[in-house]
Amino acid sequence: MTYLAREGQPLKEHLNEVIRFVEQFAETFAPANWGKAIGTLHDLGKICDGFQKKINPQCEDKHISGANHSGAGAAYAEEHYGKQFGRVLAYLVAGHHTGLPDYDSDKTAGKALSVRMQDAKKELDEIRSRIGDFVKDLPQLQDFPMFVKADNLHLWMRMLFSCLIDADRLDAERAGDPEKSALRLKNRPSLLKLKERFDVELQKKIDSAEKNELNTLRNDILSQCREAGRCETALRTLTVPTGGGKTLSSMAFALEHAVKFGKKRIIYVIPYTSIIEQTADEFRKYFGAENVLEHHSNIDLAQMKKKLDEEIITQMELASENWDAPIIVTTNVQFFESLYSAHPGRCRKIHNVADSIVILDEAQLITPEYLTPCVEVLNELSANFGTTVVLCTATQPAFDELNKKQVGVKLRESHEIISAPNQYYELLKRVKYHFPKDINKTSTWEEIAEEMLRHEKVLCVVNTRTDCRKLYEILSKGQPDGTIHLSALMCGEHRSEVIKEIKRRLEQEQTVRVISTQLIEAGVDIDFPVVYRALAGLDSIVQAAGRCNREGKLNPALGQVHVFVPEKPAPKGLLRKGEDTTRELMNDALDVHRPETFAKYFELFYSSLNDTGKQFLEMLQQPGKEGSIYFRTVGETFRLIDDDYARPVIVRYGESPALIKRLEKEGIHKELMRCLQRYTVNIPQQNVSELLHCGMIHQLVIHGKATDILVQTLDSCYSSEFGVDLQKKEMSACEGVL
Repeated sequence: MTYLAREGQPLKEHLNEVIRFVEQFAETFAPANWGKAIGTLHDLGKICDGFQKKINPQCEDKHISGANHSGAGAAYAEEHYGKQFGRVLAYLVAGHHTGLPDYDSDKTAGKALSVRMQDAKKELDEIRSRIGDFVKDLPQLQDFPMFVKADNLHLWMRMLFSCLIDADRLDAERAGDPEKSALRLKNRPSLLKLKERFDVELQKKIDSAEKNELNTLRNDILSQCREAGRCETALRTLTVPTGGGKTLSSMAFALEHAVKFGKKRIIYVIPYTSIIEQTADEFRKYFGAENVLEHHSNIDLAQMKKKLDEEIITQMELASENWDAPIIVTTNVQFFESLYSAHPGRCRKIHNVADSIVILDEAQLITPEYLTPCVEVLNELSANFGTTVVLCTATQPAFDELNKKQVGVKLRESHEIISAPNQYYELLKRVKYHFPKDINKTSTWEEIAEEMLRHEKVLCVVNTRTDCRKLYEILSKGQPDGTIHLSALMCGEHRSEVIKEIKRRLEQEQTVRVISTQLIEAGVDIDFPVVYRALAGLDSIVQAAGRCNREGKLNPALGQVHVFVPEKPAPKGLLRKGEDTTRELMNDALDVHRPETFAKYFELFYSSLNDTGKQFLEMLQQPGKEGSIYFRTVGETFRLIDDDYARPVIVRYGESPALIKRLEKEGIHKELMRCLQRYTVNIPQQNVSELLHCGMIHQLVIHGKATDILVQTLDSCYSSEFGVDLQKKEMSACEGVL
């Protein structure tokens, strides 16, 4: 009898194709015999009568009992290979549709592998007499790769799981939709070709740039990055002050390194979605829009469709599933959460992080509560998976100096790309910092507003949304023209438009006074002659200063950065710890233009943390409990953004009302939800309850059923000045009539 994997495809053909893919994907970190074992066993259960009837086109009942097919292979793996190797395979096989499970049932009950294996053994018994021809060539597994130990087994297993998921889905696509399958590889240039294109375009930029000291220094940094790219070291730091051109220089390093050492792709990781579009657009100028995969939750599909034709959009969507693309721009959330996920869809891409180059832009912004697992996975990728990691920032966080007793890990030995980076901080000095003489003397918002009114172009960055609105209201009363508010209470589309307006006013030498929360600090490409910053962590102060005299246009004069102590300290938590650490440093002579200052700052800051995420590694490593790993529990709780703190609300702005109507009519689908992501605002849970109570937002009803999707009720609840108006808690009588 010929058993089928799906209608029209023999099971043996599918298993052989999956074996071929897994062996290819895992060649950097796993022997081929592991790929053969995984590929052979993953769909062994499809031999069962239930599944074969289910895929029979003449069978009307598609919900036949016994159609589950992942259990039998998992049970046979442990039976054939024993506990040491067999359980590893059992996790992967059992989870290839539902996700990597926990072993013990104390956290996930019946979903745990220990529970599921009881049924799996019964499923195996049902097909045992038929499996001989499928398992006769199973390879021997005599040992794990040399680098695999108890503390990194979980990552190695997740990488193999990723290979299996991608292989399984690629072959299913090849058999079921060959046109889509062929589209994945169509017209894809090599990194060598992209390097040649990048070098030509970058040289044009250099040739056309003004010949001045700043550009000479940038070119020197670029040359050092290219030279360093020819060295094999897998863990690098790139310490360059703001204005030194580190974005393009780091990409030049990566291209040089990729071509020299045969790396497969370049993954550029950015902390915030608010700046990812700007970086991706910059890269598109050099590589072409069709060669840059932008992958994050806030992608602007409408704009993408204006830039690219439908076939290329489809290619991008396919590449986002498994990161099989030459240049990828993504976020910390997407990158790190995928590396600790148990979900098949999120895990699918991570094998393509191996043998690649990862550039972590603004590396100091790795979420402190997740510092331990994030540093640990960077160590593992660079040491054992062929990944070259570059930590790129003006304020290096000195991860190699972490207190291992407190944090649990420290970054393994890294090498700086730039020789003598100190000199560039002095030579690229663009601003003068004015710290308060008396750290205990506060300034009122009225005083800050009065100071800002003395300047035609000025930015003030504050610590909270409440402070942002308060200062804006004071300032706009005295001078409404050109006074602009910017905060995360505005949706992504709104913020983008506001930033464009700020840039337009700056370029046209018009009055512009901006009050913003921290969202403007990380890489937003704007340039003010004067910046005010509420006292905060030293890294935040320097990031704000990066918006001051950014291009050195005031030369020989310096931009002015004024640090002030606001009426209220930063909220308790990380913001307060950062502020307190800066206060502690200000007791000494504080020289912000020296890299070692930041090393000292981060050493003090990290030592103040109560939680750096050590519990995640403890659940994955489980010393003394052989084979017991909490994959699912970690995957569900490893969230760089706290979902419990805030909920997304779709606001009525721009094109969103029409998109909301489509959602009500068409129901939830991927493309529409991606478009609506541009029009969402994350609202604290406490405020969500209040807004629901007073009718400002409501649960969206689709096809007569209430959903968990929250939508703004009335246009007046969203302000062109502030975004979501949390201070408007009551509607007028006429507004209340729907």
